[in-house]
Amino acid sequence: MRTHLNPLAVVRNLGILAHVDAGKTTVTERILFATGTTHKRGEVHDGTTVTDFDPQERDRGITIFAAAVSCAWDGHRLNLIDTPGHIDFADEVERALRVLDGAVAVFDAVAGVEPQSESVWRQADRHGVPRIAFVNKMDRAGADLDAAVASIRARLHPAPLVVQLPIGAEDTFTGVVDLVRMRALLWADEGTAEDVPVPTDLRGAALERRRSLEEAVAELHPGALEEFCATGTLSEETLSSALREVTRDGDGVVVLCGSAYRNRGVEPLLDAVVAYLPSPLDVPPVRGTHDGEEQERPADPAAPVAALAFKVHATPTGRLTYLRIYSGTIEKGDTLWDASAGRSERVGRLLRVQADRHAPLERAVAGDIVAVVGLKSARAGSTLCAADAPLALERPGVPEPVVSVAVESRRAGDTGRLASGLARLTEEDPSLVVRSDPETGQTVLSGMGELHLEVAVEKLRRDLVLEVNVGRPRVSYRETVGRGVSGLVFRHVKQDGGAGQFAHVVLDVEPYDEGGFGFRSAVVGGRVPQEFVRAVEAGCRDALAEGPLGGHPVTGLRVTLTDGATHVKDSSDTAFRTAGRLGLREALRACAMVLLEPVVEVTVTVPADAVGGVLGDLAARRGKVTGSVTRAGAAVVTATVPLAELFGYATRLRSRTQGRGTFTARPTGYAPAPVTASAR
Repeated sequence: MRTHLNPLAVVRNLGILAHVDAGKTTVTERILFATGTTHKRGEVHDGTTVTDFDPQERDRGITIFAAAVSCAWDGHRLNLIDTPGHIDFADEVERALRVLDGAVAVFDAVAGVEPQSESVWRQADRHGVPRIAFVNKMDRAGADLDAAVASIRARLHPAPLVVQLPIGAEDTFTGVVDLVRMRALLWADEGTAEDVPVPTDLRGAALERRRSLEEAVAELHPGALEEFCATGTLSEETLSSALREVTRDGDGVVVLCGSAYRNRGVEPLLDAVVAYLPSPLDVPPVRGTHDGEEQERPADPAAPVAALAFKVHATPTGRLTYLRIYSGTIEKGDTLWDASAGRSERVGRLLRVQADRHAPLERAVAGDIVAVVGLKSARAGSTLCAADAPLALERPGVPEPVVSVAVESRRAGDTGRLASGLARLTEEDPSLVVRSDPETGQTVLSGMGELHLEVAVEKLRRDLVLEVNVGRPRVSYRETVGRGVSGLVFRHVKQDGGAGQFAHVVLDVEPYDEGGFGFRSAVVGGRVPQEFVRAVEAGCRDALAEGPLGGHPVTGLRVTLTDGATHVKDSSDTAFRTAGRLGLREALRACAMVLLEPVVEVTVTVPADAVGGVLGDLAARRGKVTGSVTRAGAAVVTATVPLAELFGYATRLRSRTQGRGTFTARPTGYAPAPVTASAR
């Protein structure tokens, strides 16, 4: 078999994805313990976990930075990345998913699919990452595997393929029936699994569930359907093989259950990772470009090197660059070509990553996830390749920041240290943006949310021992066209000696329901040559940077170039680009413009007796309640709220609920803002 021929067949690169508090980090800790990588079970509440090693993660009890670890199970090497669950750190998840071959999505057995579970699931969909699901916290009061699976089916829309039947419920949850092997696994208090026959009282239910599983798999897999129609059942080998193919094709998701905290269900989860998630050989060759031509690189250690940097950790003593090697072999001391920066880089050291600990390596091959010391220019998203076979891989997308704060050093002598500290932050986290406000001269730090900026500023204070003043957070507004204009004529004429500039354009501007910016030309008779049409479009895009209401970026409009004129000598790309920019600015001043503000979907979980106060508070924040359900004695309220109204909400919610309320938020786009918002 191929498994014995190619070492890459026994590699699994996977991530752990979930909503905040679903148990991702605990699952990771139990995997490390079960594989013998650690000899003591770390706990989030004690601050003793391997992957949440940053002081802020331990203080806050949440994962903030994606952490990579390696372990071995059943002759396979697992490269595992524990990702954040908070929406403010979605860019960390995005960059991790870019380099992973598979993932384990963790769900709370009581809450089922939560808002951020849905967000990370959609991120994995975009990257085509196969997943298996682990329904965690089966020992909690109100835990219900069937309800959690129903929410997966309804909200995430894959075909859930449940391969286990829980034995016991809530605090009597002691094991599972493996529906593929038709054996039972029982866990004693210390967490060791015992493989036993299916208990007699569960035999009927297990056979019924096995039948449902076979029917669901037969619907998705032609080979399984053929055997099912011929014999009326599926063998263990056929079922297992079909589950593997269905998972890797993304047509279904294998669902397991357990309680990571009690160390129940971890071994079957590891077996499922090995059995169903792809190796580097099972995913398509990576694609990149060189001189405009698309090329493929196979997962072959003998092929030319192609690797993607997905994370940079800058420390006072040097930089760690995390790489996913897609093809080729990298050895200590090698010189690589940074296709993004256009310069050579030397590999000082290669390291196998164990969160904040590292083991030296002499070489790393295709399929590996490793850290490199010595790279100077590489950033997250940079491609490192062989100099004689250059290739640029697609960079992970970086979201636009939505919240900004002004930062300044308290001591005048620390201005330079603050600038270098901010540069280091943006080097590590591309979703942070630093700019200077041209009106006030302040340094402005922008990010994905209030918590994101809090963490960044705290990092400055702790790592660099800097005293920093921070202004009140401000959201990033947008402007759009409410009512457009037609036939706006703009002539750009400039004559100051030598070659002049001449461009004449006629523009229609209208709202664009698809969002963003649309441009089209309706010019007939060649009155504006095609190369000048492209220059007009480029000029219009230039004009979108600042709108007439408050200098905010403009979105949601379509511009049509309806007519124009040229001069035989003085017309040029530059002239028409200038005409497009100035003409659209004039047109926007004539349009009825609308200010847009970012809005978020908030999910608030509170005790039932506190719902009234929470609803009143959300209404005062211009929130629109979209749903309310009761789960296990707690009320879950969902609402759409302007982001600007959420600053300080965590403190307010804690005080209203005596510390028992929690909330999460995820961006849903932009909505019209009150006229007074532009003055914020």
